Amino acid sequence: MKSLSEIETTSKRASRAVGFTWGEAEEVGKSIRLLELFGFPGIKNLNQYYQSKKKENFEKTKLINQVNKSNQLSYCPIILGVCMIDQIKKLETLQKCLFQNIAYPILLLPFLSRCSEIIGKKILFKFDENKFLLNFNVSISSNSFVEKFPIKANDMEIIFLENKDNFSETDWKNLYKISEDTFVEETDSLKKGAAGAGLTDND
Repeated sequence: MKSLSEIETTSKRASRAVGFTWGEAEEVGKSIRLLELFGFPGIKNLNQYYQSKKKENFEKTKLINQVNKSNQLSYCPIILGVCMIDQIKKLETLQKCLFQNIAYPILLLPFLSRCSEIIGKKILFKFDENKFLLNFNVSISSNSFVEKFPIKANDMEIIFLENKDNFSETDWKNLYKISEDTFVEETDSLKKGAAGAGLTDND
């Protein structure tokens, strides 16, 4: 089994070999490492994308807007991912971003996971029928744990979620009330302990 370090290094070198800058290649290495760590086919999709890159061109966007369309060429997921990280502080104020025609969309997933950590917010990532909830670069929840993802997504949506509790205020108050019994128990115990210690000292 290949180590995560091997995966990151080889992905970085391969990215430089196909024409990305060393800075971009380093970002790819980190991201493919994450994909494999989370159990998604990162190496497989990166290899397929680089094979495709030999035969066709891809759109290399530099500025991301709320609505993004590429009518002829599919968006390059690597350049798009790097731009997302660079522009994430501005993009989160848009609440959501829409894209059309993206190549190998699963390769964008780890970039967004890292964005979630940077802004301290969960991100909902959707393309076609696939949905992913990115949790601060710690975990990913999905309805699509499959081995084969599409080589192109017609529609993609990125939603920046506001932080909120997963439980109701009533549930919290009820649990907190139960926890208060511990405070009473500890207080009584301390009182008895203090009294006992005093008697022992006097004796």
